[in-house]
Amino acid sequence: MAETLRGEVVHVVDPAELDEYELDAELRTLAESRYVLVCRKGGSPSWFERVTSFLTRRPIEAITLVSDDAAAEGSEVTATVRETDIGGVYEATALETVGN
Repeated sequence: MAETLRGEVVHVVDPAELDEYELDAELRTLAESRYVLVCRKGGSPSWFERVTSFLTRRPIEAITLVSDDAAAEGSEVTATVRETDIGGVYEATALETVGN
């Protein structure tokens, strides 16, 4: 079942660089010739959200998107995704970049 997620891209792994990273075998197979986008779930938090997160000791959740489309680090993306068998990893079926 597809769902929509929004996130801020923290790091991008280009398909040509996959061998340079110690990726889980399942993730490597899923990514193969696609981009791996490590994102902060929910987008870029406001200062208030950052302070609240720090004071309540509630970490900001990270998600990983595997996508045919690239996105720049620091940009916000909205993606239609399918959940994979790997926790926190989603396969993007549509990706829209909102900034950068």
